[in-house]
Amino acid sequence: MTTLLVFSHLRWDFVYQRPQHLLSRLAGHYRILVVEEPVRDDGPAHIEVASVAPGVEVLRPHTPLAAPGFDDDQLAAIGPLLDEHLASRDIVPDVVWFYTPMALPLLDGLRPRAVVYDCMDELAAFLGAPPALREREAALLDRADLVLTGGPSLYEAKRAAGRHVLCLPSSVDARHFAPSAPASDDPLVAAAEALQASIPTPRLGFFGVIDERMDLALIDRLAATDPTWQIVMVGPVVKIDPASLPRRPNIHWLGQQSYPLLPCLVAGWQLCLLPFALNEATRFISPTKTLEYLAAEKPVVSTAVRDVESLYGDVVCIAADAEAFVDACARLLAEKADARRDRLTAAAGTVHRYSWDRTADVVAQAIDAVLDRPTVDSESAATRLAA
Repeated sequence: MTTLLVFSHLRWDFVYQRPQHLLSRLAGHYRILVVEEPVRDDGPAHIEVASVAPGVEVLRPHTPLAAPGFDDDQLAAIGPLLDEHLASRDIVPDVVWFYTPMALPLLDGLRPRAVVYDCMDELAAFLGAPPALREREAALLDRADLVLTGGPSLYEAKRAAGRHVLCLPSSVDARHFAPSAPASDDPLVAAAEALQASIPTPRLGFFGVIDERMDLALIDRLAATDPTWQIVMVGPVVKIDPASLPRRPNIHWLGQQSYPLLPCLVAGWQLCLLPFALNEATRFISPTKTLEYLAAEKPVVSTAVRDVESLYGDVVCIAADAEAFVDACARLLAEKADARRDRLTAAAGTVHRYSWDRTADVVAQAIDAVLDRPTVDSESAATRLAA
């Protein structure tokens, strides 16, 4: 079976997002091995192996080094560990897939039939990005046989730098988020109720990573505007000081919650938020949660994130500034029945166009086209798939 060896800066058990959605579905076509960033371990260096989904294994290197992520010092330790692990199982990767260019030196010696770069974010613009990241990404774009981009903004930024670049916006598992009649004995429903039972309505909610991309001043402004509005923030706080988070009686920081629990939490919200700051870190983002909110049949208010506006501006309320954001929330909370009906009809049409199953099939076809280069014009195949 064709093997995909994936290098990821995101851990599988972190927020469930694009890598998990794509790779778990591609496991129907290929054997998937995901190499995570190493963890520090004072014992002998080794690779921990975990089966995380049918056809998907996570390889987590353990080294005695303190260097972060795929630092060059770590690469020197990981390389021999990985070579030994693959040789012991007689695995020769057919495709090497990168989520982070920082792991690119590990490509040496692997000699895959194809190299894939899933560029889901402009990582070089993120807080704490390694200085070598931009140079290493340029080398990866030049080397990759197939580049996938997480949205139209990234596509425009990368299309001239790489071969066979596809615009592949994140999709949605609509069935997972679709409203349903809750079963009284469902433990997920009980868990959601336990988390939110003490929070009155209306609830204005967000789920996702809480980092330098969040407009914390806007969140504070929302809470200050109307003390009856309950701002529910679900997700891990990373790279920023938790002490910087606004604190008010009607702001509720619930921490990271599991992917299966999210629909039960969202079901108890009256409005969904995309309160992103407009900065270098958000210039190219295309938030997966937008479609998930829409699949949950909730009204959505967003700041003027470029990809949200271009992809979903007809079904998401885009606010140009904080005042407009507050006004949009107030208007949607007072939404009339006919306006709600029209919104749901439009949102359903948008959600129907995006499916992780279909997206994974497109990726599989693009990979197979590259692997079959001697007999298939992969460039024209990629062009057809992009269309």
